[in-house]
Amino acid sequence: MTELPQSLHQKIIPHAEVATRQWPRPLVFTNGLFDVLHRGHVTYLAAARELGAALLVAINSDASARLQGKGPDRPLNAELDRLIVVASLQSVSFVTLFDEKTPCELLARCRPDLYVKGGDYDMESLEETRLMRSWGGRSLAIPFVTGYSTTALVERIRGA
Repeated sequence: MTELPQSLHQKIIPHAEVATRQWPRPLVFTNGLFDVLHRGHVTYLAAARELGAALLVAINSDASARLQGKGPDRPLNAELDRLIVVASLQSVSFVTLFDEKTPCELLARCRPDLYVKGGDYDMESLEETRLMRSWGGRSLAIPFVTGYSTTALVERIRGA
């Protein structure tokens, strides 16, 4: 990643460093595939960033993405490409990759103050919410921006 501008390079946190970082507080954490970045993602991430001093985005690795059941040809964009695109957003303070089906290991390692997901998630049903509460953290669903879905966009492109 030496070809990256320093402003992007410093936002990308190796998985092994997540536990040893001194994070700005309050730290907001979210995760996702972010396969084809669209307006819904950008709006959601900007809203998440406004909730704390910093926003850490955990991106599903290619292996983790395949565990999500989105289809054999997903993700469309490779993990490094998705990492760099999300890191380029002004609202994003830091990004990292994770290989597991859920980001629970990362959550436990960095212990953010707030875990956020889009409004299409039932926060009470998530393992992440139970984990956050174990150290006094909170979980919050940010209102979903209707009409923006990577899956729907991919289906529309394929059908065109």
